[in-house]
Amino acid sequence: MKNALLALLAIAPAHGYELKQAFEERFGAAWPPVNIGQVYVTLQRLQRDGLVAGAEVEQSDRPNKTVYQLTPAGRTELESWLATPSAAPRLRDDFVTRVLLAGATGMAEPLELITEQRTLYLHAIRQLSATHFEAGHEALSGLLVEGATLHLEADLKWLDRCEELFREGSIQ
Repeated sequence: MKNALLALLAIAPAHGYELKQAFEERFGAAWPPVNIGQVYVTLQRLQRDGLVAGAEVEQSDRPNKTVYQLTPAGRTELESWLATPSAAPRLRDDFVTRVLLAGATGMAEPLELITEQRTLYLHAIRQLSATHFEAGHEALSGLLVEGATLHLEADLKWLDRCEELFREGSIQ
């Protein structure tokens, strides 16, 4: 959330609710709704760290609001985030650890865990396929859904390989 808020503030100064709306409009139904409390907590941390500055704006018909803008330090932080490649492959994934240690403990059957995970991934793909996009951001939402679907399809192939190795006894 931190870097997303910095990026939105690089576009234009805004108050918390405007940031929530801008995020949801940009990512559409492909991303779960943003918790407004999380937005404000993150803004407080960003302000504490000197990455954003807030200014109170008077409103005649409503309570005053705080409008945030990016500071030079915030711009530097955002530029660094944008220039840094994402993390390496998920070698420390919780499911990977669980399935590879399940048989050794005798407390869970790896093939059952694989079946349950496959069901979860297939359900997630169906949900992604049913995602409706809001007008104006179809391309962005489509990219998010396509990327998530491709990751899930790769995970399904990996589950097939795990199942094959467990069935032939290559791993226990």
